[in-house]
Amino acid sequence: MFRRIMIYFLAALPLLLIPALWWLYTPDQPRAALEARHAAPPSQFLEVEGLRLHLRDTGPRAAPPVLFLHGFGSSLHTWEEVAQGLEPGFRIIRIDLPGFGLTGPDPSGDYTDERANIILLALMQRLGLERVALVGSSMGGRIAWRFAAAHPERVTRLVLMAPDGFASPGIGYDRPPRVPLLMRALPYTLPDALLRPGLTPAYADPASLTEPLFQRYRDMMLAPGVRQAILDRMGQHILRPPEPLLARITLPVLLLWGEQDRMVPLSNAQDYQRALPDARLVQLPAIGHVPMEEAPAEVVRALREFLAGGG
Repeated sequence: MFRRIMIYFLAALPLLLIPALWWLYTPDQPRAALEARHAAPPSQFLEVEGLRLHLRDTGPRAAPPVLFLHGFGSSLHTWEEVAQGLEPGFRIIRIDLPGFGLTGPDPSGDYTDERANIILLALMQRLGLERVALVGSSMGGRIAWRFAAAHPERVTRLVLMAPDGFASPGIGYDRPPRVPLLMRALPYTLPDALLRPGLTPAYADPASLTEPLFQRYRDMMLAPGVRQAILDRMGQHILRPPEPLLARITLPVLLLWGEQDRMVPLSNAQDYQRALPDARLVQLPAIGHVPMEEAPAEVVRALREFLAGGG
């Protein structure tokens, strides 16, 4: 979800004086320290397709499995309160997608949606899951519907929270993305004074970005190799017209959208409603781009009803 945020952040760098460069330098944090802070049980690491994948797998093993995919610049931690609310009736699996969080860079260097499909299939096989319900936020929403279109036999239900996938100003179809030259500085700098204002627009209520939450996002961005992986992902992403793929998805779809989303506006839901034959929209009043953090109780309520077959 933070592609545009990072572009705005780095566009501000020329305004800073050259003597401030040392202040701007921000090295990666040691992996061991980050894992001690953010990967206590129930976190675990599994080898999947050459990746050391960070995941949490909680809830009854015999319950219906639900796989959660976070957005751009985020991590599996974004789902924690939602997971706790759903665990009594569902098996909840959430992962740090390749290139983010404590999974970190993909040794293959491939961050395409096709590579994501391969990893998700391999993860399901590793966990012994024939079918799952998929929940994806923003970029994770696009990965979720792309997987459902490619492997409909492996998905029971699909929840898309302000998903990425349609063209928008500055992001068109079938052409390589224009990654600003200044983005090359990302692996070397991430001052708090610019990161915090970049994160705040994701929330309808700025107070929702608490200090512990901000520090977690910062830590995940400073995990070894993550900032370079973000650059690599941005350079590889070529948006394709989504309608032909979305037309393949006939399973039930829940569109979950914050009415105050400033990252992927609510008006974008109309594109998905037109393209998906069995989609229902639930709007969350006074909520922004990350409802699982701003309003986890409302998200749990909507998910529980939909995943149980009542939505």
